[in-house]
Amino acid sequence: MNDKNLKSTSRTNWEALESMSDDDINYDDIPPLTDEFFNKAMLTIPVSQAKNLVQLDPDVMAWFEAQGGEYKATINSILRRHIQNDADKKTA
Repeated sequence: MNDKNLKSTSRTNWEALESMSDDDINYDDIPPLTDEFFNKAMLTIPVSQAKNLVQLDPDVMAWFEAQGGEYKATINSILRRHIQNDADKKTA
């Protein structure tokens, strides 16, 4: 999302939408989600996010999540510390 999107005003009538039940919504113009659709479907990740993907073993991820707080920031901090320690070793 960019700054322009954040500053734009929604024209959606949220009160009217929230007051509607599922029976009030006409789904006739939405094509059915068939097996063929899902067979052709592709996951698309924006480039800005894709470059930051790191695959962690499930037990490693579970350990960080169990520590509480912002586990992603903790992972980043530990990696940064490792890089700094490695750089310190090379200059010593």
